[in-house]
Amino acid sequence: MPLQYQGTIVSKNLISQSLGYGSTFLIKKGIWLYFLLLIFEGALRKWVFPGLATPILVIRDPIALFLIYLAWKKNLFPANAYLSFMLLIGIISIYTALFVGHGNLLVALFGARILLLHFPLMFIIGNFFDRGDVLMIGKMIIYMAFPMVILIGFQFFSPQTSFVNRGVGGDMEGAGFDGAMGFFRPPGTFSFTNGTTLFFGLLTAYIFYFWFNTKQINKVVLIIATTSLLFSIPLSISRSLLFHVLISILFVIIAVAKNPRYFFLGLFSFVGVVIIVGILLQTDYFSTAFEAFITRFENASEAEGGLKGTLIERFLGSYSNAILNSDEVPFWGYGLGMGTNAGSVLMTGSRDFIIAEDEWGRLIGEMGLFLGLGVILIRIGVVVKLTLASFQKVMQGDFLPWFLLSFGLLTILQSQWAQPTALGFSTLIGGLIIASFNHPSTPTNT
Repeated sequence: MPLQYQGTIVSKNLISQSLGYGSTFLIKKGIWLYFLLLIFEGALRKWVFPGLATPILVIRDPIALFLIYLAWKKNLFPANAYLSFMLLIGIISIYTALFVGHGNLLVALFGARILLLHFPLMFIIGNFFDRGDVLMIGKMIIYMAFPMVILIGFQFFSPQTSFVNRGVGGDMEGAGFDGAMGFFRPPGTFSFTNGTTLFFGLLTAYIFYFWFNTKQINKVVLIIATTSLLFSIPLSISRSLLFHVLISILFVIIAVAKNPRYFFLGLFSFVGVVIIVGILLQTDYFSTAFEAFITRFENASEAEGGLKGTLIERFLGSYSNAILNSDEVPFWGYGLGMGTNAGSVLMTGSRDFIIAEDEWGRLIGEMGLFLGLGVILIRIGVVVKLTLASFQKVMQGDFLPWFLLSFGLLTILQSQWAQPTALGFSTLIGGLIIASFNHPSTPTNT
């Protein structure tokens, strides 16, 4: 029996016996489909089916609903306090949105799907995936790294009118977001540039794990993926990606400190990265992207009041501001879904932040201090539980949950769930961390 997560992780043999091999296989394939659509949803909306951009926005919702139905049908729907309270808040918030909030059913349902579909899916992934599945996802991301960095390289150096930079629905103005020195932040295969940041942030966690477990993957591919990650930081012009990488490095330092036998491996890896960066800086492409990244960092830091403003206000200030400004929000909030871009379009016809751009402000603005703070506390509770369990594994010399947590910590805690890509990565990483505690069961004929 694997590590218990308040009843959300069950034996793989139990799942096989209760569901049967066919149903288990179907659920796992559904999770893989969710993952692949998360990576390529933007490509479908921009390049393949631009005329269907709006419905494809929620293409993962039916998959989440179907997986929830399958688990519920076989009486294996996860049961824990986090999930129960989140479902309760989601249901109550639909009614408060309709009767004392904005009163728009479509907007309320669009907001409710975050709490009622994707959050539960996090625990379903944790139940039905095991450590082997988690590593397979990681290897897939490792193999995707090189083509993804080639794509964002083309997007970085190409004009916004080019095909690779085409926006959602075939928008000819481009999908890039203002960066620096006339360059735009590239979105990769995603609808928006945050997808690039989240993809390479998750890649970072897996790269560190596989460097400590090189027998589990082709070393040449791992070196290529590592080089791709180093390229992606300046090409993305994303301070958030750099922040994700630094957080992961901190987690590596903690893991090595608790397991000194890995000290020299960590040291050699660091030296190797420094050498690779030094070589890359001699190339025109990397040096140009690096200069744009530094310019973006300096300009933004200056506008925000230096490093203090960047770290304190950007990453921490929004938390306190959401609570301190809650007295200006109605007790039940303005209504679930109103703070999402889709909700804004349905209600006003424009993609403006009606309530707040930051996540905690949106939650309290939509649902009020009581329910909004409830969602925030649930997310904090999940992160604390995963942190304690992952650290326990570090003490045993198992780094997989811990390194995944280096990406999942802030992603689960404060990523903007109103944005479908951020919601998808948060759902995925939460499920992968839980599943990383599950060791594959002995094959059965059931």
